[in-house]
Order: sequence, then structure tokens, then C-alpha cells
Amino acid sequence: MAVKPRRRAVVVDVGGVKVGGDHPIVVQSMTNTDTVDVPATVNQVMALAQAGSELVRVTVNTEQAAAAVPRIVETLDKFGVRVPVIGDFHYNGHILLKKYRDCARALAKYRINPGNANIGRKTDDNFRTMIEVAVANSKPVRIGVNWGSLDSALLTRMMDQNSKLPEPKDAREVTLDAIVASALESAKAAESYGLGRDKIILSAKVSGVQDLIDVYRALAAVCDYPLHLGLTEAGMGNKGIVATTAALAPLLQEGIGDTIRTSLTPAPSGDRTEEVIVSQQILQSLGIRSFTPQVTACPGCGRTTSTFFQEMADEIQTYLRDQMPKWKSTHPGVETMKVAVMGCVVNGPGESKHSNIGISLPGTFEEPKAPVYVDGRLLTTLKGNRIVAEFIKILDEYVSTHYACAS
Repeated sequence: MAVKPRRRAVVVDVGGVKVGGDHPIVVQSMTNTDTVDVPATVNQVMALAQAGSELVRVTVNTEQAAAAVPRIVETLDKFGVRVPVIGDFHYNGHILLKKYRDCARALAKYRINPGNANIGRKTDDNFRTMIEVAVANSKPVRIGVNWGSLDSALLTRMMDQNSKLPEPKDAREVTLDAIVASALESAKAAESYGLGRDKIILSAKVSGVQDLIDVYRALAAVCDYPLHLGLTEAGMGNKGIVATTAALAPLLQEGIGDTIRTSLTPAPSGDRTEEVIVSQQILQSLGIRSFTPQVTACPGCGRTTSTFFQEMADEIQTYLRDQMPKWKSTHPGVETMKVAVMGCVVNGPGESKHSNIGISLPGTFEEPKAPVYVDGRLLTTLKGNRIVAEFIKILDEYVSTHYACAS
């Protein structure tokens, strides 16, 4: 089934990045450094931006963190990194945004969790205060509802109402309804406080795959605000990657979603940029956006007892990703290129012919030669111990001749 046309959402400008409408689905990420540590946070934001994150969120949870934000943004600017920085606020955001005005001005967007902002309480309207700061600084806001911190008063009210129905819904359904209601009521409140519709993005995050699919389908059906997709806690490693893919793919296939994040729990000393690469790969695998040339490689079998093709596939994929920051500006369109690195004669020549450029390496007991195909035709046959270097040279030549340099 082809990807359905995108649900038409209001366009929101986040520090120059357009979210919603016909604009590309935006990949974003979040730092896990202590925001007070300016050098560490700057370095991680730069790494995330280099990996392809188009928006980067930082935690703003203390006065020291709020004071550090302007220095972080200023330092990034000095390094020529223009990625918009988003502030993540919980509990005390009304205090920090009012007291640290430079922080409020430096951030490109505020992320507010209504369940942690005492929305609607006459004696402590923290939500309203943050919205008023956003209005004063002409900043957009993501109203991010999380089921782990859902407005308890709202949920209790809806549970009570449900219990009086002739055929009550189960607790799961009521909870999902409450998440949607919280997002919509908070957005309505923000508009009543002066925030324009073109300054509001909504999210309704849960940690269950099917719950996420159901809640976003419901939310998309009743509003035209841009929607940010992502499991609130995807988990570690393969579990996190698979869960995120399983949750986001059906929604994206249905045209739902304007920004996405893969919330992976990194391994100790793990690379935070992995979450960016996973988000990009989800979009590219669905044919929605292209970010880097794709390498097709066979999984291996008894015909491929040598690990050479695996090592070569990994080396080529790494090479392509490392080249993309430069190629992106000098060779537009190269991100759509398809490369095949195959391990034996069974599918090797066929997959290579279906790619822009491909190589079929010799499997076990096969003749020690590697035919190279370019645009479906045999170009040459490589032999010896310089196959990788020679293939990369052919690849570079293909890029320079088939993807015109930008003027």
C-alpha cells in the first residue's frame, strides 16, 4: 500500500524550520547532558545536528540550566550550527521563563506538559504564565501530553462520567480519550491566552505501540494542529528500535505526523545520535524522505562463509554516511542513490543490477572475482585485495558524474 497523502496541518515555524502543511516531516532529538554543562551540551547538540537532527531539545529544569541556555545557543551560533534549540519544561517552567528572559528569547520553542503545569487552577495558573511568555516572545509551543503525567483531575472526571454510561468503556479507552481531551483543552486554553494556532504543536505520548497508534489516530481525526510522534519511552537497543518502527510506521503510512523522535535509551557511553539515524531510516524505508544513500546487503548463508562482504557492506555504509554532510551541499540528490553489496552469485548480480551501483562478491567456492554493475550494466570485474578501495573509487566517480554540483 502506498503512503497516503499527509494530513493537512497548520504550518508552524520553529526557528526557521517549517512544521506541518506540505513541509517534510521533521526529525528531532533530545540531549541527555546536564544542560548546566555548556561545553558538553554544545558538543552533543552539534553531534545530533551533524547526524541530521533538524530540531534539538534540551532540559531546562533549574535556574542554572535556564541561565546556561543563552550561552549554549550563542556558542552553537559561533560554530555555525543553526539548529533550533527547544526548551523542555516541567513543574517550574513558569518561574524559569519569567525570571530568565534571555533563556525565553534564545529558545526556538517551548515544550510544555499540561499535566505538570497545573493548567486551569485559579490560584496557580503556571500553564497560562508560560503561554503568555511564548506570546510575548512570538515563540511556538509544543503541548506535550504524556500518559505517565496525565492531568489527574481530568482523568478522574472522565472516569466518573464513563462509569455512569449504560455501556462504560474500559479503563484503557477512557485513558486514551483523556489524553486527547487534555491536548485539545490545553490547545484551546493556549489560544484563549493569545497564542496563535500557527504557534501550537501537539503530542500525545504513551509507551505502548498499539496505544500510540490508537491515540494519534483519534487526535488526528479531530484537529489540524501539527503532530509530533514518538513513544515516550521506546527502550534500549533492538527493543526500542523495533517498538518505535512498529508504532510510527502505520501512522506515517496513513499520512499522520509532522515531526518524529525515536526515544531510545542509550547503552552506557552509547552514541546519542543513534536515535536520529533510526528516525531517518524509518522515513527513508517508507519512501517518505531520503537522507543518505542506502546499502542493500544480503544476510549471509552457507554460501557466504567469509565475512568479507559483511565488512565491506559496513565500510561502504559508514563511508556514505560520513560523506553526506559534504555531499548534501555539493551533490544534491545523492541521498536517493542505491548501492548493493552482495555476498554470492544467487542474488548478487540481480540486486546489483537493480541498484545504481552494485558489487557481487564471490561466495564460498565461487570464482574469486567481483562484477560491478552501474545502472544495470556490467562495468568491470574486480579482483585481488584492493576491491574495497577500487569500488569506493567507482562510487565516487558515479556521484561526481550523476549528481550535479550545486552552484
